[in-house]
Amino acid sequence: MNVKAALSPEDAARACADAMWAEDDASKGLGMEIVEIGPGFATLAMTVRPDMVNGQRIAHGGFIFTLADSAFAFACNSHNDRVVAAQGQITFIKPGKLGDRLVAKAREVTRGGRSGIYDVRVMAGDTVIAEFRGHSRVIPGAWLPTQDQ
Repeated sequence: MNVKAALSPEDAARACADAMWAEDDASKGLGMEIVEIGPGFATLAMTVRPDMVNGQRIAHGGFIFTLADSAFAFACNSHNDRVVAAQGQITFIKPGKLGDRLVAKAREVTRGGRSGIYDVRVMAGDTVIAEFRGHSRVIPGAWLPTQDQ
């Protein structure tokens, strides 16, 4: 049975996210949560904990990057292809602070063949913390059963 064909694009995106989340120990371990998911977009959130601040007592950039990268991953895996990052770049705009709830909103810019480009904006409330751009690459496999499986 082709499960994906029986689902709306929104339901397929959610099912892909659920399958991916079940195996995503990194995002879960950092306390991330999926706020919203759909075809070509994802919103994830994470609260800056004491073990996530650096010597300046601000959110370590690596954790901000990881949140953005996770939102990117869920957005580009929402079409039932298995997709990995080929490249990611971030620009830090303002510091995140201890206790901030950071929200990363990823959206598909373009997708074709085996490649895609996604933009992610990381916010703390109404303040933009960082802008991330990720390039994706499709690898073999699918999250949901297809006729080929």
